[in-house]
Amino acid sequence: MENQQNNNQNPNLNTNRPKKKNNVLVKTAIVGVVAGLIGGGVSYTALDAINNAQVGNSNTAQTSISSSSSKVSKTSAKTSGTMTSAYNKVKGAVVSVINLKREPSSSSSSSIIESIFGGSSDSDSSSSGSGKLETYSEGSGVVYMKSNGKGYIVTNNHVVSGADAVQVMLANGKTVNAKIVGKDSTTDLAVLSIDSKYVTQTASFGDSKSLQACQTVIAIGSPLGSEYASTVTQGIISAPSRTITTSSDYQQTVIQTDAAINPGNSGGPLVNSAGQVIGINSMKLAESSDGTSVEGMGFAIPSNEVVTIVNQLVKNGKITRPQLGVKVIALSGIPESYRSRLGIQSTLKSGIYVASVTKNSSASKAGMKAKDVITKVDGKTVTDVASLHTILYNHKVGDTVTVTVNRNGKTQNLKVTLESN
Repeated sequence: MENQQNNNQNPNLNTNRPKKKNNVLVKTAIVGVVAGLIGGGVSYTALDAINNAQVGNSNTAQTSISSSSSKVSKTSAKTSGTMTSAYNKVKGAVVSVINLKREPSSSSSSSIIESIFGGSSDSDSSSSGSGKLETYSEGSGVVYMKSNGKGYIVTNNHVVSGADAVQVMLANGKTVNAKIVGKDSTTDLAVLSIDSKYVTQTASFGDSKSLQACQTVIAIGSPLGSEYASTVTQGIISAPSRTITTSSDYQQTVIQTDAAINPGNSGGPLVNSAGQVIGINSMKLAESSDGTSVEGMGFAIPSNEVVTIVNQLVKNGKITRPQLGVKVIALSGIPESYRSRLGIQSTLKSGIYVASVTKNSSASKAGMKAKDVITKVDGKTVTDVASLHTILYNHKVGDTVTVTVNRNGKTQNLKVTLESN
């Protein structure tokens, strides 16, 4: 399915790499970009401009005092929080997830170029350094199952992406090594495992389909890193089902909440009043496309989708999705001046232009050709790549779909048997 509160940072920058200054890795929370929105992970870098920034807590705790007798109330602390019982049901299962990377072995010219221009295009590749492991970023996670001598933790893919090693800090403060069981960049989910002897509590999933607007929820995680582990914020369900387009051109249905989600909350649970995990916090919208700052717009991956994905990751280590076997681009992204050169009929205003068809792919076997324009799949109109992916991902490998294409001004229906990616 990856930064919101530091106004000294450009929210559109994806500067997640740690840097060194005077051989000391300086930890400072910065902004990371995930799927065109803002992810909740904390990355560390030596940026002098914010190195001395202090994080304050404006919600200073206050002790209830009786004005008549000036005695401490013995009941207020127990009755003041309506979500305390829900928190207690999951607090021991929430962990901090630590992404570790190795220090570069040398400051070669290629390393310098990489640091300036953003590095390799493969963001999931491990560091080539041979130095000691250092904390690169931190996020959150929740232990949801204990089985076969292992404890299983769900978190966000962007929290562990590119890690040379992963550790988790348990609710009791103990840090242990973790292994990546599987991850999926499309839904931004990942599963980790630890030795089951460290598991003292597991969280249960609730039914995200039963959510209603205005229900009270809490978000639990490690905003700004493990220093603030087990931080709880409260809010409501702003929208039970909201569709957003991710960076992988996938239209994902998410839960919108106004519970505060800050850098480091990524991968942590969104919990209902029954103490059930109904979502995994993933991202937040910090500003609109025109630069207008916004507050209280956080998003979580619905628990029903989380359960489906994590079960497949534990079983197979990856998610297998169907594909057509074509390279495409939305017509809306092609300038008018180029349409005639590409052989696109001027009457078509929307659809997906097929730039090429992979040999022996499912599309090729069905008779699809380059320069075709896909207008519908199973009778549903497709206007961009995201809508095409969404329809395909609702099918399984081996399913047959009807793809409507426009070829030389004529409409044709092709029966395509979907193959794996």
